[in-house]
Amino acid sequence: MRILSYNLNGIRAAIKKDLIGFLKEHDYDIVCFQETKAHIEQVPQEEFEALGYQTNWFSAEKKGYSGVATYSKTKPDFVSVGCDNEEFDKEGRVIRTDFGDLTVLNCYFPSGTSGDLRQEAKYRFLDHFYKWAHELKKTRPNLIIVGDYNIAHAEIDIHNPKSKNSGFLPDERAWMTKWFESGFTDSFRHTNPEKQEYSWWSYRFNSRAKGKGWRIDYQSVSNEMKNKIKAAGHHNEAVHSDHCGVWLEIE
Repeated sequence: MRILSYNLNGIRAAIKKDLIGFLKEHDYDIVCFQETKAHIEQVPQEEFEALGYQTNWFSAEKKGYSGVATYSKTKPDFVSVGCDNEEFDKEGRVIRTDFGDLTVLNCYFPSGTSGDLRQEAKYRFLDHFYKWAHELKKTRPNLIIVGDYNIAHAEIDIHNPKSKNSGFLPDERAWMTKWFESGFTDSFRHTNPEKQEYSWWSYRFNSRAKGKGWRIDYQSVSNEMKNKIKAAGHHNEAVHSDHCGVWLEIE
């Protein structure tokens, strides 16, 4: 099974940059988009359907904001939206799809870059999501949790490890450590222990061309499936967004 996770920073803009051609070329079984910034009625689905994809969306109440969408070649057995938290569910941040005994959570974690209030909201989300995901894991142990976590975990995951900005704060990094010590594996770091690659670059200062990025997009695999991870990496050549696609191959 091949899974792609991709923060598009606006699906309509990404389509104009030949997102469909990219999907046709790479032929993933499951595609998880974050930050769609649209409602499904605003985005024609015919080109996705022509590639064989089933469509499931969860949009924010606020137009042009947040949102996640999961496309799959196989129809899910079960679909649900949200993470049982009204504050964040109205922002369209989590969609669950089940395929047999496998559950995929497509997630867009909040950013704290706009100020203290959003940073506090981010911490509330992290606390809630940790408990919610572990409760789900009791009945659905084969979990893959993909998406934009908006946190660079270790110094190898950021071009400037002296950064004191949101996304690389000590408490955020500690949460990631706790997460990966609690029964989940960072699929990219598992298969590439020393490799330095990024998944997001600021649009400012020509950051992408200069290689000044952050790795904030992940595909966490529950340890029950750890030995099934075959390969993982980044589509650094993909330029539909300020992020790039993150991919995983799993048995």
